[in-house]
Amino acid sequence: MKQTIRLLLFIVASLSILNLSAQEIKTLQSPDGNLSITFQLNKNGELIYSFSAYKQSVIIDSRMGYSAVNSVSVPSLGWVLECSEQHSVVSVWKPVWGKRLVVPDEYNELFLNMSGPDTSKLQHLRIEVKAYNDGIAFRYSVPSEEKNSLIATKELTSYHFAGDYTAWFYNGENANIGPEKLSESNGKRLPVMTVKASDKLYLAIHEADLVTGDPLVIQSTKGSTTFSIVSDPGKLEGNFQSAWRVILCGKTPGTLVDSHLIELLNPAAKGDFSWVKPGVAVWDWRIDGAQVDGFTYSMSYPSWVRMVDFAAENNIRYLVLDANWYGPEHEANSDPVKGDKANDVRKLLQYGKEKGIGIWLYLNDVGGRKFPIEQTLKQYGDWGAAGIKYGFMKGNPAEKNAWTRKITELCALNHLLCDFHDGPVHPYGQMRTFPNAVTREFCHAQLDGHHVFVPSTFVTSVFVNMLAGPIDMNNGMFDLRQGKTTRVDENQPVPSTLVSEAARTLIVFSGATIIPDIPEYYRKYPDLLKFIAAQKMPWKESKTLSGEIGEYIVMARQASDGVWLVGAATNELPRELEIPLNFLKRGKYEVTVIQDGDQAHYLNNREELKAEKKIINRKDEVHVKLAAGGGACLIIKEVGRVN
Repeated sequence: MKQTIRLLLFIVASLSILNLSAQEIKTLQSPDGNLSITFQLNKNGELIYSFSAYKQSVIIDSRMGYSAVNSVSVPSLGWVLECSEQHSVVSVWKPVWGKRLVVPDEYNELFLNMSGPDTSKLQHLRIEVKAYNDGIAFRYSVPSEEKNSLIATKELTSYHFAGDYTAWFYNGENANIGPEKLSESNGKRLPVMTVKASDKLYLAIHEADLVTGDPLVIQSTKGSTTFSIVSDPGKLEGNFQSAWRVILCGKTPGTLVDSHLIELLNPAAKGDFSWVKPGVAVWDWRIDGAQVDGFTYSMSYPSWVRMVDFAAENNIRYLVLDANWYGPEHEANSDPVKGDKANDVRKLLQYGKEKGIGIWLYLNDVGGRKFPIEQTLKQYGDWGAAGIKYGFMKGNPAEKNAWTRKITELCALNHLLCDFHDGPVHPYGQMRTFPNAVTREFCHAQLDGHHVFVPSTFVTSVFVNMLAGPIDMNNGMFDLRQGKTTRVDENQPVPSTLVSEAARTLIVFSGATIIPDIPEYYRKYPDLLKFIAAQKMPWKESKTLSGEIGEYIVMARQASDGVWLVGAATNELPRELEIPLNFLKRGKYEVTVIQDGDQAHYLNNREELKAEKKIINRKDEVHVKLAAGGGACLIIKEVGRVN
């Protein structure tokens, strides 16, 4: 039925195709009419666009297209807007896993067909535009029948903001850049770029469905409010298709967090991915060297067995093995199939299978490239591994993207989940096409960079990095003793509170929530362990209840019918919040409220907490007090229906 609706709308729209003058304006609105993007050819034949949201002009007279050798631009003088098509789509996407079970896929779309003069080296260019209620996107393509080609030196797409707004930017394995006034930016910046235009208008600049060319990089000059794309676009020829240029938009930053627009702009999955199961995982890297009750944890079989047993006891789905299981990870002779502990790993895989726990295997880029990657991943699949964690990928950005895509596809063929670490290519919605792409370290991870991760880093990253897709941040450390811990590889302190650490595991969107501590520390805090163990994915529903970039966030996720979990986290400032419960259905619920103790603080008293239970309904609010750097966790279970 949905396909029929789309076909009829397309036929009606196609009948209205007209030849258009060079100066004619074309406008596309979102289905609700709140967002609008307008295109026009200026007097130089250049295509420009403007974007408005909720009756406010946000991006004005911004360039589009490409430049080529000899300063030729496409389109330019002599190019015309030959014809256009416009129609609407009303559909739904049911992801294998994600923030919710059913995602509306509703948008209006516009096609602009540009043609150049006979003297042009490239004579056709098509711009496809989609307007959703939570953002707009456009991309460039060259029709397959185009006989000519052009080496593009630069993409001309720019974002000329209508005001000197405030922005934040991804910054690799460091704290994000920002808050920064647009006019203060100087030089290259990496997406996601999150923008606060006003107290009731937020934007984010990113890309979707990057197949070829460099990942998105933008640049600005101090004193300007214009950002331009500086990524290398490659060769314009028949069947060329750029990545989508995406502008997310909402009245709250939580609207951006809850959006699916990036994923929706990627192709739908092909084949059977029912084997993909997201979930919580324990991890062997940070445990290395921890001592408890006369036992010293290490990255070895006896410790792995203890971790598997703990996971099985608490319905945790996976154990992730990190580096060096097959030999020193950076040495060329470390064979990723026949390495030092390969026999122990195969024995562990069998033990995990008996306990119902999947085992992930680490693979470094050195071993991934020296040994045939097809054979390595097939062997892991044949062994029954659950997934791979891939580290330290080398190469320029375009090469890294191509290699990432190849590994992801090979993993899908061998029923392996994948997690990319150590400066990975940014997510751009691949989880729709390949649901096995469950997470990547596109962030300043809490425990994996020898940096001190402060509370404001977290409540910034969830509004910047996490907009790109699922991220692996290593939250959930429960050993928060002051000073350095006993761990061998990474013994930096974690400036947080116990409750905040648990809350962060829920707030962060990831298909593999990888928690880093030893079983004994989780068992010390049974209420918080229940909160983590209750995180049963795929989520039935998710909703950012409130938050502000760099300040705080409150996230609700539905684990199963009648079971909701809520996590709240703050920056270095203490705060009190009223958490509304109107996302619940009518009925009676029991809520377990776990919050920081009265004297808790992220620099001291990190492990102080208190818990209480009460009966509530959807009309109630739950008052919580968050310590500096702290958090709150709610476990909500339905106990009675109201007819």
